[in-house]
Amino acid sequence: MKAIELNIEKALYFAEKEFNGNKDAARQAITTLEEGTGAGNDFLGWVKLPSETSQELLDRINATAKRLQENCDYVVCVGIGGSYLGAKAVNTALADNFEYYYAPNPKEPKVLYAGQNIGEEYTAELEKLLTGKRFGIIVISKSGTTTEPAIAFRILKELLEKQAGKTAAKDLIVAITDEKKGALRTLATQEGYETYVIPDNVGGRFSVLTPVGLLPIAVAGHDINKLMAGAVEMEKSTLRPNEDNIAETYARMRNALYQSGKKIEILANFDPKLHYFAEWWKQLYGESEGKDGKGIFPAAVDFTTDLHSMGQWIQEGERTIFETVISVAEPAVERRVPSDEANLDGLNYLAGKRIDEVNKMAELGTQMAHVDGGVPNMRIVIKSLDEHTLGGLIYFFEKACGISGYMLGVNPFNQPGVEAYKKNMFTLLKKPGY
Repeated sequence: MKAIELNIEKALYFAEKEFNGNKDAARQAITTLEEGTGAGNDFLGWVKLPSETSQELLDRINATAKRLQENCDYVVCVGIGGSYLGAKAVNTALADNFEYYYAPNPKEPKVLYAGQNIGEEYTAELEKLLTGKRFGIIVISKSGTTTEPAIAFRILKELLEKQAGKTAAKDLIVAITDEKKGALRTLATQEGYETYVIPDNVGGRFSVLTPVGLLPIAVAGHDINKLMAGAVEMEKSTLRPNEDNIAETYARMRNALYQSGKKIEILANFDPKLHYFAEWWKQLYGESEGKDGKGIFPAAVDFTTDLHSMGQWIQEGERTIFETVISVAEPAVERRVPSDEANLDGLNYLAGKRIDEVNKMAELGTQMAHVDGGVPNMRIVIKSLDEHTLGGLIYFFEKACGISGYMLGVNPFNQPGVEAYKKNMFTLLKKPGY
C-alpha cells in the first residue's frame, strides 16, 4: 500500500451532487495556492517548505539537539498554539505510550511543554520537577510577548540561571523567533542564545516543519530527515490538480458535506498515540476556516475509548456531523489474546487473535454503524506510525486546509478573532495602553 491512502466511498453517498459540482472550485483553489494570488498570500511559505528546506539547516538542528541531549535530562518546549502542538503531536505519536513514567536515560532527555496554559499549579509543579535537575529550554515566540509563554519563560529562565549559573544557562536556552525584531529576538541577542528563525511567511499553525517543530522533535530522538522526506513526497504528489491528489479529494469532500448541511467534522482515531495529532489538526482547521460566519467545526475523539462516552451522540444525535477516521494499517509490535481454561469472561473466541485485529473489527463495525446512522465517513489509512509517514500526513492536512479554505471563500491564513479575548484580558489586568 501507499504510505497514506484516502477513501471517501462512505461519504460520497451523502453529498455526491455537491462533490461532483465543486471540482472546478477545488482546482482553482490549488492554482491560487501554487501561484500565490489569493487572500493571505504573504503566508504561503509552507507550500514549498519541505522541498526548499536545506540539508544544512537540518544538520544544524540535529547538532543543536545533540548538544541539548548531552547536557539535559529534561528540555522544556515553551510555546502555545502552533508553537507547541505540532511538536507534541509528532513526539506523542512516535513515543512509547508510557514514556513519561520512565526516568530519563543519558542523552535521551524528556521533552516537556510549558507556556501552553496559564495554570498556576501546572507551573508550580513543573518547577518542582525541574528543581535540582539538568534541564534546558526551547522558547518559541515570534514576538516574545505572548502572555502564556512569556510568563512560563520568565519563570523557567530564572530557575535555570539560579541552578546552572547565568553563563552556563546561556548555552542551555535556544530561542526560535523572528529574524530581526521583537522582545525575544532582542533578549536572545543580548544574552547570546543560539537562535532559529520563524519564517515571516509561515503562520504558527503551519510551522511544524520549520525549526519550531523540528528542534523539539529532534531533541526527543526522532529522525527529522525522514519526517521532511515524507513531507517532500506529499508536496510533490499534491502539487497539481488531478484525480490522485488526495489533498484535493479531501478538501472537495468536506466542502461538499458542508454544503449538504454537515457542520461538524469529527476526526477519529483508533490509536491513542494520535490524540495530540488530532489536537494539532483542530487548531489547523479551526483557526484557518472559522471566520466570516463560516466554517466546519473541528472536533476529535479517541476510539474505542470515546465510543463508551460520545458514541451514543455520534450514533443518534443531531445529523450535522461527519467523520474522518485515521487508521494505522500496521502496528509496530504484535500481541495476541491468550486462551484461558475457565473462560469466565467469554473471550476464548478471540484467543490467538492479534489485539490489532480486534481493534480493526471495532473500527469496521463502528464505520458500518455510524454510516447506517446517517454519519458520512471518510477513512485515511496510514501505513505505520513513523517519521516518514507523519511528515506526509502533516503536509497532506496542511495542503488540504489551504485548498478547503479557499473553496469556502475565506482567508485561511489569518486569525483576527484570536485577538478579541486578549484585548479584554489586558484591559482587565490593567496592562498599559489598554
